[in-house]
Amino acid sequence: MTSRRIAYLVNQYPKTSHSFVRREIHALERLGWSVQRYSIRNVREPLVEQVDREERERTLVLLELPLATLALAVFSAALLRPLRFLAAGWLALEMLAKSGGRRLRPLGWWLVACVLLREVRRAGIERVHAHFGTNSAAVAMLCEALGGPPYSFTAHGTESFDAPPTISLPLKIHRARFVATVSEYGRSQLMRWCPRNEWPKLHVVRCGLAADYSLAPVDLPPSEKRLACVARLSPEKGLFVLVEALARLAAEGGEFELALVGDGPLRADLAAFAEQRGVAQRIRFVGWGDSALVQREIRAARALVTPSLAEGLPVVIMEAFALHRPVIASEVGGIGELVETGQTGWLVAPGSPEALLAALRAALAASPEELAALAARGAERVRQLHDVDEAARQLSALFQATSGRAA
Repeated sequence: MTSRRIAYLVNQYPKTSHSFVRREIHALERLGWSVQRYSIRNVREPLVEQVDREERERTLVLLELPLATLALAVFSAALLRPLRFLAAGWLALEMLAKSGGRRLRPLGWWLVACVLLREVRRAGIERVHAHFGTNSAAVAMLCEALGGPPYSFTAHGTESFDAPPTISLPLKIHRARFVATVSEYGRSQLMRWCPRNEWPKLHVVRCGLAADYSLAPVDLPPSEKRLACVARLSPEKGLFVLVEALARLAAEGGEFELALVGDGPLRADLAAFAEQRGVAQRIRFVGWGDSALVQREIRAARALVTPSLAEGLPVVIMEAFALHRPVIASEVGGIGELVETGQTGWLVAPGSPEALLAALRAALAASPEELAALAARGAERVRQLHDVDEAARQLSALFQATSGRAA
């Protein structure tokens, strides 16, 4: 790799919930990399962070290009390298077959890959790195098959591990120069889906935090019985389990209030369930907010609650520890690499209102000093494991070590 020009490809970028991608890009740029941002689709949700609005201006959305440009990209790929065009089409058909033929998306990815090929050639890009093991990794793989630059990708968790064969995860790993994942748990899941001789290409590169978290002042958690949950309001986040546990806590006379930061398809159903269970007045639906609001809500709480049913390793847990607040979390994915009962918070059985209730009682009964001691150990783990500049150095070394085209 002679220049240091690289493309980052995400299905939708920038998004509020994908701030870790933006931080990683900025850290690579501080190391001297020139990073071109590509998004397959436009982001429909409002961008609450000014830095994300600035990122949107720097991002090329492939499917928002004029129709004539899209058609020209496909025509050029077919005309200039017909054998590669057909090989990539065959690869897309292979992906279609692995999905059981239920989704025609691989054929669409083939065409999007033609558009990406045109753009990376024009930009002089020598490597494509995709975030998430689904659509973006598929487009990066097909772009390389068309004659584009080599690719790598970062697999984060549930989006890759729920149904690996149907998204052709083994094929994507096989053809990639390397695959990063954000936790040891993630690496173990990838190991399940590739032969042992490919395990050396699997690397743990953890998400890093921004400087404003690491510089946060140390203060005691409040005496008030406040809790915070920061999550997309979607099925895998286990929020109905949280509402049920809180309802049982209220029924036994427990005092609490919860700030629920986030939005998503389950908002109306969650609000109705909270009303039905008699705790609607104690749960404040905050909606999405910028990082300042998230930090404010976490610091106003005694603990962060993450009741997920499935996860990779949520960045918000790292953020809570950096803000010196302990965490109550389900024992799923890589969460146990940060949250440990009696050391940094409370790790509970997923999907169990009873287990979550016991942890909530403990967090609300603990003194601010006891909570601070848990959080301090969590903050130390985050300092050791989740430095964004160290993650960028790891990626930079991997890009350079795996440069050049396959023989």
